[in-house]
Amino acid sequence: MNIARDSDSGLQQLMGLEVSAVSFVRDYVELHFDGPVLRALSDPSGVYGGAKWQFPVPGSLDLMRCYIGETVDGCEEDPERILALHFGEHRFVIPLDDGSSLGPESAHLVGVDESGQTSVRGGMWIW
Repeated sequence: MNIARDSDSGLQQLMGLEVSAVSFVRDYVELHFDGPVLRALSDPSGVYGGAKWQFPVPGSLDLMRCYIGETVDGCEEDPERILALHFGEHRFVIPLDDGSSLGPESAHLVGVDESGQTSVRGGMWIW
């Protein structure tokens, strides 16, 4: 199992993948990629179609669902500040700063195993 606090970069494995689902789980959000899952434990924000959004502000759930079907074409990581995925003109950001996190972790990325199933055997990155 690959557990890392730095990127190695886990986000790089999302390049070229399409968002297959956006899940809202009590107080956090997950982006699913037909295998890997990126979990935003601190409140994400972003821009979709020129509209800025901040979870859980009203309207943010509708905009986050728009990411379904979008393909990751860029990513950035500033370990003290943000993780961000780019989808052309759209952006999905997870804050990593101490003031944004509700606990010791702000985000998780769970990879896929040799059969392509979501599994920590395929790696788990923690920020």
